[in-house]
Amino acid sequence: MSGVLAGAAATTALNAVTYLDMVLRARPASSTPEDTVRKIENVTHLPLSADGPDSEAAANRREGLGALLGIATGLGAGAVYGLVRSRLGREVPLPVLALGAGLLANVGSVAPIAAMGVSDPRTWSAADWISDLVPHLAFGAVTTLMFERLSSPPRRRRHWLRLRS
Repeated sequence: MSGVLAGAAATTALNAVTYLDMVLRARPASSTPEDTVRKIENVTHLPLSADGPDSEAAANRREGLGALLGIATGLGAGAVYGLVRSRLGREVPLPVLALGAGLLANVGSVAPIAAMGVSDPRTWSAADWISDLVPHLAFGAVTTLMFERLSSPPRRRRHWLRLRS
């Protein structure tokens, strides 16, 4: 459960870094989540709207499902991190764990889109890779820090108002 919670916090961090990049560089949102849902829609022959695949309702559902897939990927990566981390000793440095968590999340998002033919990472430019990796590295850092915090024993805290005798 600590891994899932860490993944939830890390997904928020990933989204924040992604949106900050969009603001700073005035770049549009990626269509990859919606393209992935459209691919799943085509393969499964499950319509998203009775009004057809090109309707506004279908497009809105595709956008929502794309975002939910991203959240599910983040929670799943956090869960996997938690399972793996609980089996590792304390000797592994936190930066190594953070890098591993970030790469895990990156592979968890890139591999399915590559396997489905939605995008081919081999054709991505350096800027494309940076736009994809930086948020995932933030994901890794937050996952690691949150998991360590959640799985460590609670500390006794001194209340600042407590009087000493």
